[in-house]
Amino acid sequence: MRLSRYFLPVLKETPREAQIVSHRYMLQAGMIKQASAGIYSWLPLGFKVLKKIENIVHEEQAKAGHHAMLMPTIQSADLWKESGRYDAYGEEMLRIKDRGGREMLFTPTAEELVTDIFRAHVTSYKDLPLTLYQIQWKFRDEVRPRFGVMRGREFYMKDGYNFDLTKEDALHAYNRHLVTYLRTYERMGLKAIPMRADSGPIGGDDTHEFLVLAETGESEVFYDSAVTDLTFGDREIDFDDKAACAAIMEEFTTRYARTDETHDAALFNEVPEERRKTARGIEVGQIFYFGTKYSDALNAAVDIPGGEKVNVHMGSHGIGVSRLVGAIIEASHDDKGIIWPEGVTPFHVGILNMRSGDEAADAACEDLYAEFIAAGLDPLYDDRDERAGAKFGTMDMIGLPWRITVGPRGLKNGVVELTSRRTGESEELAPADAVAKVVEIYNEHI
Repeated sequence: MRLSRYFLPVLKETPREAQIVSHRYMLQAGMIKQASAGIYSWLPLGFKVLKKIENIVHEEQAKAGHHAMLMPTIQSADLWKESGRYDAYGEEMLRIKDRGGREMLFTPTAEELVTDIFRAHVTSYKDLPLTLYQIQWKFRDEVRPRFGVMRGREFYMKDGYNFDLTKEDALHAYNRHLVTYLRTYERMGLKAIPMRADSGPIGGDDTHEFLVLAETGESEVFYDSAVTDLTFGDREIDFDDKAACAAIMEEFTTRYARTDETHDAALFNEVPEERRKTARGIEVGQIFYFGTKYSDALNAAVDIPGGEKVNVHMGSHGIGVSRLVGAIIEASHDDKGIIWPEGVTPFHVGILNMRSGDEAADAACEDLYAEFIAAGLDPLYDDRDERAGAKFGTMDMIGLPWRITVGPRGLKNGVVELTSRRTGESEELAPADAVAKVVEIYNEHI
């Protein structure tokens, strides 16, 4: 992509309505535009990041054997009345009527709908275990939407639902999802800590939230600092191996880590004092086991040997895909702008032409651009006729991890400048060597 042809409405002024860094930078970098309170249009740069995150989620779910599908955003109220949640959910649910007077709702979550799909098509225990998931727009009518995509009313979310024959099988699904989420967040460059949480309107006794530590987090969290040293890394796991999944669950959840809603001061005080930490956290996902709560209410049963029917055990598992865009920025930025981790960056590398119109500089930039595309990477070439300061400012704001600066002076010496956005360190390399180094870096992330 050439910046002269790209739709990137960068703002020079700081938006007055933006209270936190991610909201401010997403507006300034031309990633989003507010349509109404808590509802945003995703412009090309923001949309690219959103899709990068979505793709990582899909890839990790596929490795675990989970099946992607898509359910409607508008649901009939009948299923929610059948489950008993229609009146209990509260005013966050947007209730509407169609032209025939039928009660409908804009889905905040889909336990009822997916359970209805299951009970219509699955009748035998032989079809279990089964996990279905979607990535879809949701709506919750927040009283005070704020902080941009971090607490909006419309949001893009992965929600998954497991169906299992026994509690033991369902708890394995719970553990399996924890493993997929650890892998997912690390690929995005995030340290997301699983913390014992409250189940809220979803219900159930077993639930963990995944929180990213940040000053702007909406939750107060209490944790043993040893949890921040844990990493999943590149280890491989057999998702059918119950013992292996349970071991990872134990590894990542044994140390104290809780939100303010489930904080236990007595247990926390058993942690060595030097490791007792309090902070703010941004929730980016949650997993639940809720047994037969929905299968009992909606009669989702399977046949078992002997002619009996039993209601299935269930759980649900969510990742805030759109919220993650804001969370990554909150965790990775400086006073110049965003710093994207390699796994989610909208473009892999920026090419900055210091003197557009100079024959040698133009030719060198075109060659770099073609070489990156041939290598399977996605470069953003700033070919605009702008002063150098404006070009550097734009590149810093949008936060691409790597930048190659091309100018007549360097080309006379046969070099270009490769700069890391995260560290600010630069080195002069031959153009071919600069390409090779960037390609090698991304081979570790793609």
